Amino acid sequence: MPTLPRPCRRAGARTTALAALTLAGSTAFGVPAAVAQPPVDNGDIKIHKMGTTFSDQSDESKVCDFYLAAFDFAAGEQVHWEIDKQPVPDPRPELAGDITAAGNGTAQSVPLGLPNGQYKLTWSTNLGHGAGKFKVFEVDCATPKPMASTPGPHGGPPAGGGGLARDAAFAPVAGAAAVGLAAVSGVVWFRLRRRPHGSH
Repeated sequence: MPTLPRPCRRAGARTTALAALTLAGSTAFGVPAAVAQPPVDNGDIKIHKMGTTFSDQSDESKVCDFYLAAFDFAAGEQVHWEIDKQPVPDPRPELAGDITAAGNGTAQSVPLGLPNGQYKLTWSTNLGHGAGKFKVFEVDCATPKPMASTPGPHGGPPAGGGGLARDAAFAPVAGAAAVGLAAVSGVVWFRLRRRPHGSH
């Protein structure tokens, strides 16, 4: 007596194999999608008067000499910041610079100085973060400064201009000394640009 084939069993096996491949494919495609998600835009920059510890996450709205302390950025995130005069900003920022977040998401600028007045701090990052974020603060020194400044020696102004420019590396030990701390974790690199003060 002839033996009849069993199509239902073979079809069931093919269906099971296809389902397994589909699940594996969706899992493989799902992993890169999860990894590609951009970091959350939680980064913030605090304004600290000189002497305030770097780890302090409070803002100080009235300062004399000060520095910028960055928190909660992605490791390696590059942050560009600018400080403009208020209420009517000049065409160029009074001070501007770049800092890169260390592995713990923090960074700090060098000490900064500005003439007495109201100012607005804004920033943006290479990951598209910081849009629309800003801080307004006041510089109020007993002896007002005539122009924006950073401490330390500088060379003469570049040819054809009356301003100064500086690019440098900022190590943890130097940063700790600048803000009165014992230590700062991570290596922080910065680029700082002084606003030209030549003819307008």
